[in-house]
Formats: sequence, structure tokens, C-alpha cells
Amino acid sequence: MSRLLFPLLLLLLPLLGHAQDESKQKAAIVAAVNWLALTDAGKADESWKEAAPYLQNAVAKDDWAKVLQAVRKPLGSVVSRKVLSSMYTTALPGAPDGEYVVIQFQTEFAAKKSAIETVTPMLDKDGTWRVSGYLIK
Repeated sequence: MSRLLFPLLLLLLPLLGHAQDESKQKAAIVAAVNWLALTDAGKADESWKEAAPYLQNAVAKDDWAKVLQAVRKPLGSVVSRKVLSSMYTTALPGAPDGEYVVIQFQTEFAAKKSAIETVTPMLDKDGTWRVSGYLIK
């Protein structure tokens, strides 16, 4: 019996890791959606405050407000948004090693019918997922 158990455990290990990644992705998506709600409401200061230290160190608070104003205001309000994909990773180009989830949303704005928003939360030292990157195409 024990001879069969070990190979079975070896087969199950990747599945356990996958389930753990899925759990992290779900938590990161919740964090991203909550953060996007701040940007949707024009609350640039709050979205900066809730962002990961990585983003805060890359963009000053006042500059963040200007960037959001320049990028988001012309698009108008959000009509719809749905998750297209999410990917858990521990390494991203140009970023420190850590835990990240790269999430792509299919978003329709009032003035732009089809956009892809890429939101990248990272797991902070306190165990909270916080947005470290945001891009709209």
C-alpha cells in the first residue's frame, strides 16, 4: 500500500501547487477590482495610497493624479469590465522577485468601446495584495 501512496503523492503535488496559485489569483483579482473602483471614481490619491510601495516609489502621488487624469478622464466612465486572464508568477522583467498576478481585463469605457487593462498586484510584506502596475491599451 505504501508503495502506491508515494507515486500518488508525486502526481498530486503539481495539482496542490496549482490550487494554491488559483487561490492567490482570486485574492489578487479581488484586490485589483477594489483598486480599480478607486480609479474609476477618480480617487487618485486613494488609489496611490492603496497601491504597492513598488508603484508608490516609481510614481510620486501628485504625478499619479496627473497621469490618471490624463489617461482615464478622456475614456469616460466604465461601461463594463471582465477578467480575460490572470497569471501567477514570481518574476517579472524589471521588477524585484516576489509574488505577482498579472490580470488582464476586457473593459468598455463610454468613449472607448474595447480596451485591455492590465493590472498587476503583488503580495506585500504584510500578506496583502496591492497593485504594483497599471496599463491601458
